[in-house]
Amino acid sequence: MASGTVPASFTGLKTRDSNLGFGKSMDFVRVCDLKRIKSGRRKISMIRNSNPGPKMVELQPSSEGSPLLVPRQKYCESVHKTVRRKTRTVMVGNVALGSDHPIRVQTMTTNDTKDVAGTVEEVMRIADKGADLVRITVQGKREADACFEIKNSLVQKNYNIPLVADIHFAPAVALRVAECFDKIRVNPGNFADRRAQFEKLEYTDEDYQKEIEHIEKVFTPLVEKCKKYGRAMRIGTNHGSLSDRIMSYYGDSPRGMVESAFEFARICRKLDFHNFVFSMKASNPVIMVQAYRLLVAEMYVQGWDYPLHLGVTEAGEGEDGRMKSAIGIGTVLQDGLGDTIRVSLTEPPEKEIDPCRRLANLGMRASAVQQGVAPFEEKHRHYFDFQRRSGQLPVQKEGEEVDYRGVLHRDGSVLMSVSLDQLKAPELLYKSLAAKLVVGMPFKDLATVDSILLRELPPVEDNDARLALKRLIDISMGVITPLSEQLTKPLPNAMVLVNFKELSTGAHKLLPEGTRLVVSVRGDEPYEELEILKDIDATMILHDLPFTEDKIGRVHAARRLFEFLSDNALNFPVIHHIHFPNAIHRDNLVIGAGTNAGALLVDGLGDGILLEAPDQDFDFLRNTSFNLLQGCRMRNTKTEYVSCPSCGRTLFDLQEISAEIREKTSHLPGVSIAIMGCIVNGPGEMADADFGYVGGAPGKIDLYVGKTVVKRGIAMEEATDALIQLIKDHGRWVDPSAEE
Repeated sequence: MASGTVPASFTGLKTRDSNLGFGKSMDFVRVCDLKRIKSGRRKISMIRNSNPGPKMVELQPSSEGSPLLVPRQKYCESVHKTVRRKTRTVMVGNVALGSDHPIRVQTMTTNDTKDVAGTVEEVMRIADKGADLVRITVQGKREADACFEIKNSLVQKNYNIPLVADIHFAPAVALRVAECFDKIRVNPGNFADRRAQFEKLEYTDEDYQKEIEHIEKVFTPLVEKCKKYGRAMRIGTNHGSLSDRIMSYYGDSPRGMVESAFEFARICRKLDFHNFVFSMKASNPVIMVQAYRLLVAEMYVQGWDYPLHLGVTEAGEGEDGRMKSAIGIGTVLQDGLGDTIRVSLTEPPEKEIDPCRRLANLGMRASAVQQGVAPFEEKHRHYFDFQRRSGQLPVQKEGEEVDYRGVLHRDGSVLMSVSLDQLKAPELLYKSLAAKLVVGMPFKDLATVDSILLRELPPVEDNDARLALKRLIDISMGVITPLSEQLTKPLPNAMVLVNFKELSTGAHKLLPEGTRLVVSVRGDEPYEELEILKDIDATMILHDLPFTEDKIGRVHAARRLFEFLSDNALNFPVIHHIHFPNAIHRDNLVIGAGTNAGALLVDGLGDGILLEAPDQDFDFLRNTSFNLLQGCRMRNTKTEYVSCPSCGRTLFDLQEISAEIREKTSHLPGVSIAIMGCIVNGPGEMADADFGYVGGAPGKIDLYVGKTVVKRGIAMEEATDALIQLIKDHGRWVDPSAEE
């Protein structure tokens, strides 16, 4: 191992030596020939930290063969059960945040802050819905002055809900509003730095130090004022609004997000101010999850215990927004992280409270009973960077009459449970599976279901139903049926679902030789049972843990299963099979799927999804499944939208415009469109969008390609058509089909 300079805090390891990773920090230790020691079956690198705190820190490559070294130390209390991370208590007015308190829910007003009466009414509606905190945008002196009136009016009406000021680019405004509001949110990317120009800058150590000193000079007065008035603070990094300086060192990355926040946190700590929380928000749930894990991993190294505010920014509206939020927030909650959450939806703010509360309750329940499995060693999961474990897709075997290669999709598969009743109307079934019909015959399309589970086969004499199934099998759609059904009413070329009991008794050997097997696995079985998988040629595994299990954690059981598969070089595709009870609320289903399957898919663990809910609409379940895969950055089957939730800065009716744009552009899979209410949520917050529609001035829209503005000041009534023309000019447009 080459020598190099390594920050003692691990807030960044980036030197000219390519064998060392990360980025820039102010306190360093010298590492020469990192000591290699054995730990179990792995060799690891250890360095001694000269700063106060843990003496030894374990390093490992972020991925196999990668020059980027990351701390192996924990990012949560336990990887095999949900244990809430212990934090200090931060007081926001009369509301306590931290691990000794419930997970708090919050939202943000959308009214113009200068409209005191309208904002007061909005805060009251939000409070009546059960929010614990309310954030209000404060972009200038007039808005700051209005905040005093807002606070006083609410107190007179007996509303004592804590108010949070949202600050961008305006240190003087933050100082003013700190005199009346309970908490100040600062964005480290733009509080003291200029607006990012997305330029690659070169810094000497001296230049970098001067910028840090500038930040300290600008930020210190706010910290001192918060101490004086007993205010709280959120150091809230956004993936899309990192400064040019940070991006020059770390790139547009989770690592840069963490270091950006730590620069401000070090100043707070230097001034003995500790009443603050962190957030690491991104519109991409995968980036968001990685950033929070890196943040907490570094806090463990430092011995810090600050609470976390969780959120996926610009999640969008409806089911899409709820799904993205569930994937990001739910994943982090499953690891016992998070003390307050906000679900950012392009909807009225009071509508955010219900899904927010559902997520909070999910996290609280999991940690209360410490959902999980027995301890196991985890060696293969990459939780600081995304690496997908791709199961071996089916290959055609000699002598097979049908093509099985399409029963799973390389980018992520959707399986659906089909009933006998649905077979009575074949054409309706084909449409429900999103197959294209040509003269009544089904064909697979971009978003067609890949395989179906048929728990009961039609009678052998039911020729119509069996013909319908044959036509699906002929287009390489898998038909999976239980062993007992296949033995009594055999369906040619069906795949057979078996469990460990049937495998251990040899019942599956009654099937014709060469029959494709699908194995149902809980993940918490004794290892001697799992050993059976070594002797089976399975087409896929269904990870199926009953929904009624209260104390067994689905996520943790799956992690254990994947560890076993990796340890034994078993590359079976794994489908996350989740049963939901009757009468489940739709939001609970979306949040449950996003949390339980999404938490695995964002780690690259899993090859698809099978959702079962007996009384739910079939199309809803199919769409939810595809939304889940797309939200986890796997299979892209429709246009991706990055849509801000609106606030007092928004320069147009975001909900109306968002609906208009979606109506005209929703048929463009692989295209990402950002719809932003103002420049604060403009080029930076758009993160990885292809095209952007951004409020530039009242009644005027700016259009972006990536992070570059290409057209300014377009009249709003012409802007949607101009956006479509821009997409066409870049060769990304296709005309919608007649069915759409």
